[in-house]
Amino acid sequence: MGRPARVSPDLILAAAALEFAERGFGGARVDRIARRAKVNKAMLYYHFKSKERLYRALLRQMFGRAAERLQAIAAGPGKPGHKIDLAIAGITAFIQEHTFFPAIMLREVAEGGAHLDRETLKALAAVPRTVAGIVEEGIAAGEFRAIDPFFAYFNMLAPIIFYLAGAPIRTELAHLHVINMRPMSPAEFVRQAQESARRSLKRDAAAKVRPTS
Repeated sequence: MGRPARVSPDLILAAAALEFAERGFGGARVDRIARRAKVNKAMLYYHFKSKERLYRALLRQMFGRAAERLQAIAAGPGKPGHKIDLAIAGITAFIQEHTFFPAIMLREVAEGGAHLDRETLKALAAVPRTVAGIVEEGIAAGEFRAIDPFFAYFNMLAPIIFYLAGAPIRTELAHLHVINMRPMSPAEFVRQAQESARRSLKRDAAAKVRPTS
């Protein structure tokens, strides 16, 4: 019989999130994760078997939670433009709640997704697929212009990731007075991101009227 589980896997995942964010997959150490979680390595391996499985479990958990939040928005009431506003606010809030996430994802992108297996990629795909579905709904309703739905998704996501991940750099720039960068609250950032998305997606009123010959 296996050893009985006495420690919540979520406790280990929370410790792993900090380690992977700080050091990346290659630099992360299982013994440090165990110390952060206040468990022994045997208990960690009991739950996750290897560092790779632990890493993938963490990413699947994060992608799953993000997708669930966006799917609730997509299935909810309101026009597509309103849902896009909610999606931008939702993604921003999710990253603020999981501050380690941008660092892990940017490292993974830089490494070409080397540590993502099929199941993790399937979990990841639910996020852009859900946002793209909202965009497609808006195009079909005549509310949005004809735009590639996945381009629209990346056009929304990239500013959010880089804005939130770049907070320490902006702080240093402000201290050095090398650029006059006005502080922007997260709420103001979300508002401007929403406005930018609406402008990008909006169907030109003139395009609705076909010229008569």
